[in-house]
Amino acid sequence: MRTRNKIWIAFGLLLLLCQALPALAVDLEKKIVKARLQNGLTVLIMERKFSPTVSLFIRYRVGAVDEIPGQSGAAHFLEHMMFKGTTTIGAKNYPAEKKLLSRIEKTGEQLDRERKKQGSADPRKIRRLEERLKKLQNGHLRDFIPNEIDRLYTENGASGMNAATGQDMTTYYINLPANKIELWARIESDRLLHPVFRQFYTERDVILEERRQRVEASPDGKLYEAFLGRAYTTHPYGIPIIGLPMDLTFLSPAAIRGIHRKYRSPGRICIAVVGDVDPSKTMDLIRRYFGRIPDAGAPSARIPSEPEQRAERKVEVEFDASPSMIIGYHKPAPPAQDDYVLDVLEAILGKGRTSRLYDKLVTERQIADSVSVVNGVPASRYSNLFTIFARPRHPHTNEELQAAIIEEIESIKTHSVTEEELARAKNQLKMDYIKSLDSNSELASILSYYELLLGDYRYFSDYLPRIQKVTAGEVRAAAVRYLTAENRTVAFLNRKPASRKGAETHEK
Repeated sequence: MRTRNKIWIAFGLLLLLCQALPALAVDLEKKIVKARLQNGLTVLIMERKFSPTVSLFIRYRVGAVDEIPGQSGAAHFLEHMMFKGTTTIGAKNYPAEKKLLSRIEKTGEQLDRERKKQGSADPRKIRRLEERLKKLQNGHLRDFIPNEIDRLYTENGASGMNAATGQDMTTYYINLPANKIELWARIESDRLLHPVFRQFYTERDVILEERRQRVEASPDGKLYEAFLGRAYTTHPYGIPIIGLPMDLTFLSPAAIRGIHRKYRSPGRICIAVVGDVDPSKTMDLIRRYFGRIPDAGAPSARIPSEPEQRAERKVEVEFDASPSMIIGYHKPAPPAQDDYVLDVLEAILGKGRTSRLYDKLVTERQIADSVSVVNGVPASRYSNLFTIFARPRHPHTNEELQAAIIEEIESIKTHSVTEEELARAKNQLKMDYIKSLDSNSELASILSYYELLLGDYRYFSDYLPRIQKVTAGEVRAAAVRYLTAENRTVAFLNRKPASRKGAETHEK
């Protein structure tokens, strides 16, 4: 009896907390200072004095979708190169180093041109150029200090330093003692203005190996790449962030410089600072270091729209691994109202062990080992996908599991979700929201993301009121509108027959 009382008390406290969330979001919003520098760069600062630390995010509205055709992987490659130092950070004698880097690039370009000839290439010339390139690169190792950016940050108490390239944007983030903000500003503005792309050809080999491990040797990576490539026939969301093998193999320093010019467009940059800071002093400091960045004048990429899908698409990957599957449906990106509705449907179908798909397919019928739902694959600047990931439980097949998933989707179209399901989904979304407000890093991430994606960081404070208004009728209508056979892309991974070697992809 005492246990039951404790559960009801906890549930009551949870309800009270959830009811207070909209007010909490408004209170947080009031603490945010926003400014746009004269060059167009946006700055968001929130003072939170929980500890003498600060989280710093710098986001660039430049991602894989902004690459030139034939240069896929350039944005991700640039992220790697931005850790190689600058004309002052890591440099011993940059004027002399610059001359050597020019020779390395010239030799690398000659080697690439010869390799591109494939069958007509001269093997002796290739060997000669490979030896020359190796010798130049080994000599270059004496001319700079590697990992200097990492060392500077680590010795000054940094934690959580990392970067990420997505389809929509690229992000660099770090946590530092609050009195080290100027160090961050000096490093980040310097590597934006004066990067040196050291060890280019060595790093290209590293990224090619990364691709082999994450995609070609990974059943999940292979399936996901095949799925997106089938779901998007025109829009670059169908091209992998890490790059296509042929593009990546011959990616040039010129391509990396081209994507970097897009970085140097202050109107595409947002900085978010959350922590123990003085907003006025911090804004002055950021203005001093980042306000001097000129616009490089790089035009925005011309990104083709994805045509409306009119028939189901299928793709099958054969791999020596247990079967798995991905089902995706095209739908609008935020801040469209249907995106909020589909967030609720995501929670109803696939969030937690009480969700429909988990309860029916994993627990009750035991035909799935796992099932999850994600609204908004692979990114959100452009129309994206409502996506279901699942693995059948042996001896059940992908075909059986797909039929069961579609059966549950069809039931939502014909019978509205219950009020209990709707309330539970909304509460789960609220609890996720609570977690996102817990840390400085999460807040800096959220603020900079929505400011850069939608032009307004306040999406985060408007989100819960919009979710709360979603009705069962809207959920049903969205399922009817988007979760249709003709709008569906299905990717299966099946174990390859013993007589075949390697992974193969088959499309229908």
